[in-house]
Amino acid sequence: MDKKVFAGINQSDLDAWIEKVEKLGQLKRITAEVDPDLETSTLTYMVGREEGSPALLFENIKGHPGHKAVYNMIGCNLDRFCIAIGEDPVDHPLEAAQILKDKMHLTEPPVEIDGANALVNQNIETGDEIDITKFPAPRMWPLDGGKYLGTATAVITRDPENDRVNVGTYRQMIKSKDEIGLYTSPGKDAGLDRDKWWAMGKPMPVALCYGIDPLLFVVAATSFAKNESEYDYYGGIGGEPLETFIGDVTGLPLPARAEIILEGHVYPDATFAEGPFGEFTGYYGRPAGETPYVRVEKVRYRDDPTLTCALMADGKANEAGLFWAMLRAAKVWNDLEKMGVPGLKGAWSVPEAAGWGITVVSIKQMYAGHASQAVNLAAQCMGGAYFGKYVIVVDDDIDPTNVNEVLWAMATRSRPSESIDILRETWSTYLDPSQNPPEIRPWGSKCLINACMEYKHINEFSPRTKVSENMYKAVVERWDDYGLDGDAPRLNVFEDADFKGKI
Repeated sequence: MDKKVFAGINQSDLDAWIEKVEKLGQLKRITAEVDPDLETSTLTYMVGREEGSPALLFENIKGHPGHKAVYNMIGCNLDRFCIAIGEDPVDHPLEAAQILKDKMHLTEPPVEIDGANALVNQNIETGDEIDITKFPAPRMWPLDGGKYLGTATAVITRDPENDRVNVGTYRQMIKSKDEIGLYTSPGKDAGLDRDKWWAMGKPMPVALCYGIDPLLFVVAATSFAKNESEYDYYGGIGGEPLETFIGDVTGLPLPARAEIILEGHVYPDATFAEGPFGEFTGYYGRPAGETPYVRVEKVRYRDDPTLTCALMADGKANEAGLFWAMLRAAKVWNDLEKMGVPGLKGAWSVPEAAGWGITVVSIKQMYAGHASQAVNLAAQCMGGAYFGKYVIVVDDDIDPTNVNEVLWAMATRSRPSESIDILRETWSTYLDPSQNPPEIRPWGSKCLINACMEYKHINEFSPRTKVSENMYKAVVERWDDYGLDGDAPRLNVFEDADFKGKI
């Protein structure tokens, strides 16, 4: 082992984030010994199902002395999502989505530093020294095909044609002490990069990064334009550029403040039986199948590293549910604005619906066909095209983040015979359990639901019941007088006229 004298920063980006969330009371340190084989994930699942669950830092992992692991980094917690994108916590998820939407116009490329000053280079291993099983890779679910080191990860690749650096998130099952799988769904950037390298008769250089701060994980799990780098969006959203250094094995820019990095290559026609794996849908993904893998040529890690882990699960326990919802909402909202759709009041993707499955757009109807235009564009814009199954458009008096309000609008304003359209053979994934037999899974479909008041009759549509704004303010003022617990519920729809002439 080449043991480096560390000359630079003494804190990783993950350390800095842990410090912030711990000060907010959003971190639980687990000092009892835990087994990475099912125990860490089972505990995370049980904790993560509760609203506002904390991040979990496991400090005593069986069989892995000197190693730590953090789970449920963001989970279903709005405060931690806000911290991840460099913002103070807000009260309402649509506020956070709007902040993220506005930040997605910003980019700032990374800055290159001397690798000697990179925290991750405290320990460097090559050749026979390499043994990636030293890291506490978990088996998340009982039927998983193996231990997955890569769950909350940033995978760095490069397009050999235009030199664009991609940062993605792809699951990685350990094959051996120096080999690890790299599964990608059809159409994802790392897979497209790999195919280009292989078409040139060359292996694809790749870097696998762990112990990363949640923002890098968030942008890595987001699809941006094929000619743009997630690194640039990291800087734009976070407000400061990512520090990188050039890896000598791959020539790729590597995040200097990551805690663990593996460098290597993916060779043509070198595959192994990977999977299954419990996925973000709450089901196991495709059955075990042949998958390319990385031959690891260099391992870098800091002293006492922390592995970042993301549990894919159903409901609130899905690590990616909330931030995928935020990202999809922000991207769809931005895309609709860029295409000139007027009257947009907000967009949302339901976290409990696997983060991607249900998208809701709220508009103030302004002309005939407006609602239909909005729902169709939301279904197929770049931000909304992948995987999602249900796209719903509602009027501006409906909070798109409130599932109860959305269901009420569907029940009272849509007409199933007139308000539902189906798109077929849309962009999907092998991970969709509803598509059978499995070979048809890259193809999906979408249900488009117009849950707006019918525009041609909007003026005579039965008015909804709304409280008086003045009375609402008076009740809020006296909330404590009533002896009720907590804060008064937030309302944003009020009656602004007398009953005369309304009915």
